[in-house]
Amino acid sequence: MNEFRIEAAVFQPEREKLSLMDPSCGGFVTFEGWVRNRNDGQQVLSLEYQAYEALALKEGTRIIAEALERFPVTSALCIHRVGRLEIGDLAVWVAVSAGHRDEAFRACRYVIDEIKHRVPIWKKEYYASGDSGWVNCEACASHAHEH
Repeated sequence: MNEFRIEAAVFQPEREKLSLMDPSCGGFVTFEGWVRNRNDGQQVLSLEYQAYEALALKEGTRIIAEALERFPVTSALCIHRVGRLEIGDLAVWVAVSAGHRDEAFRACRYVIDEIKHRVPIWKKEYYASGDSGWVNCEACASHAHEH
């Protein structure tokens, strides 16, 4: 399975993991990004992700393909949530299987780093103070126009 997906609903990483299992692989690495309760000195109550879905899917798929070209890995999958998420919710999940752990670690890191920089998904945080704010929205939008 080599795919990038956007999901509004909660998904089950353990179920997704089964699609990446391969008897030729000895390494399997995942990254889970969770909604945390603090950012830039403010208490976060919840957040909301929005995406420019057509472009996000295109760019996310491109990143998965790049990881497969750059690293000797068998499978790579990334799922990013959109919509309202609560503290502790799983926001993004990346999984990579490979013959060896080093390739799996490097490819997983590559995928999450590139997703954060290139995919047009924006995060709005809701704070205990009653304020809210978009996080890194300008940087994401300007970077998306470069590709």
